[in-house]
Amino acid sequence: MHRIDWLYSASGLAMEGDGIGLDGRRYHIDGLGTPGWVNARGRTTRPSRRAGRWSNGRPFWRAGGFWRNVSGHPTFSLLDGTWSDGNGIRFVRPPKGISFASGQSRPRRFWKSVAVDPDVIALGSRIYIPAYRHVRSRGWFRAEDVGSAIIGRHLDLFRPPPPTPGGGELVRDQRVYVIPPPKASP
Repeated sequence: MHRIDWLYSASGLAMEGDGIGLDGRRYHIDGLGTPGWVNARGRTTRPSRRAGRWSNGRPFWRAGGFWRNVSGHPTFSLLDGTWSDGNGIRFVRPPKGISFASGQSRPRRFWKSVAVDPDVIALGSRIYIPAYRHVRSRGWFRAEDVGSAIIGRHLDLFRPPPPTPGGGELVRDQRVYVIPPPKASP
């Protein structure tokens, strides 16, 4: 058994990856189903054909498996027992098709791995982000994951979850340098 909000980003966006279950063991999302996304106001939003654009604003949570507050907006419980955006009063059922499996989904490392759109950056590429030269990796990362919300020129840095929403660093409009992986010989 797991909490429905055990994977979230700095802005509350439900992550598609690994987390620690209530039993203290690592789990990963094995199957996502087809739930879609909702924005911060709880309205359905879909990726558009233009990279980084969404039909009704950027995604905030999967379209299911979250609580709504008194205003009808998505909210989730935090580790300290408070809520991200007011107390949850109505639960939106988890979508069908999501399943979990034990262990890590992909070999990722905090402050060293990033999720990418593989149509833009090949998996295995080395990426230098000058804005992160102060972290343990000194700004060097490897493209080791993908996600349905990673569309176009967008990277998600794999890092420990923040203690509160907004507690993570959000960096926009930064130059990045990409070294593609070597091509395999025939």
